Amino acid sequence: MAYQIEYAYTCHIGKVRNNNEDNFWCCGESLDSENKGMSHVCSGHIKQADLPLLAVFDGMGGESCGEMAAFLAAESCGQYYKEKKKEFSENPEQFMNGLCSTMNHAVCHYGKENKINSMGTTAAMLAFGKENVYSCNLGDSRIYQISSEGKLGQLSLDHVLGGGRFGKPPLTQYLGIPEESMGLEPTIVPQKAEIGTRYLICSDGITDMLSDGEIADILTREISVSETVELLVERALIKGGRDNITVILCELVEQEKSLFGKLLNYFL
Repeated sequence: MAYQIEYAYTCHIGKVRNNNEDNFWCCGESLDSENKGMSHVCSGHIKQADLPLLAVFDGMGGESCGEMAAFLAAESCGQYYKEKKKEFSENPEQFMNGLCSTMNHAVCHYGKENKINSMGTTAAMLAFGKENVYSCNLGDSRIYQISSEGKLGQLSLDHVLGGGRFGKPPLTQYLGIPEESMGLEPTIVPQKAEIGTRYLICSDGITDMLSDGEIADILTREISVSETVELLVERALIKGGRDNITVILCELVEQEKSLFGKLLNYFL
C-alpha cells in the first residue's frame, strides 16, 4: 500500500523544570545537547517509500547527564538510520534491535569515558513499512495508536518496576544499560498500516499530566496534526507542566498521485 505520513512535533521545557532532558529524531530533525526546547510546532509530510523514522527520548541523570543521554540517543539514531535504513525493508525487527543496541552503546560509551555511573534515556520509536508500522520502546515514554474509528490503544509497554506507590517507579529498560549485562530488551510491535490511523509518541510530560481518556478526546478531534500537538501541550501545561514535554504526532494518509497517475485514472 502506497501512503504518506503527515507529522507534527514539538518539545517544551514545561513550567517547573529549569532544564530540558527530552530530545527527539523526526525525519532528520533533533535538538542540541543543551537546549530550552522549542517555541513552536513543526510539521511536514513524507512518503512511506522514504522509510521515515520518528523517535522520542526522555533523559535521566543528574548534572546535565539526562540531556546528554537523550542527545546521544538522538544523534546515534540519526547516524544509524542514515547508514542502515535500507536494511529496514529486509528485516524490520532486526533493524530496530540493531538501532537500540547502537544507541545504547553510544550512551554507555560516553558514561564510561566520562566516569558517569548514572545516566540514561527512554526511547519510543515508530518505523513505517509498506504493510506494517513498527513501534519500538524502552522505558516509559509511550506510543499510542488511534484508529480512524476513534479507538485508542497503547502500543508501547511501560518498562517499570512495581506500581510506583511512593513516587515514580524505576525503569527496568532504558538506553544506558551496561552492555556487559546483556539486558537490553526492547518491545517491538507490528501493526497493520491503515489510512486514517494516527500515532502519538510522547514523553511522560504528557502522560503524567493527561489521562488516556483526555488524550483520546484530543486525538479524535477533526483538526490538523499541528493543531492537535498544540492542544496536547497546552492541556499538559494547564494541568501543571511538571516535566519536559515532547510530542510527535503523525497520521497515515493516501499518497498523492503523480500527474501520470492522475491521467491514467482519468482515461481508465
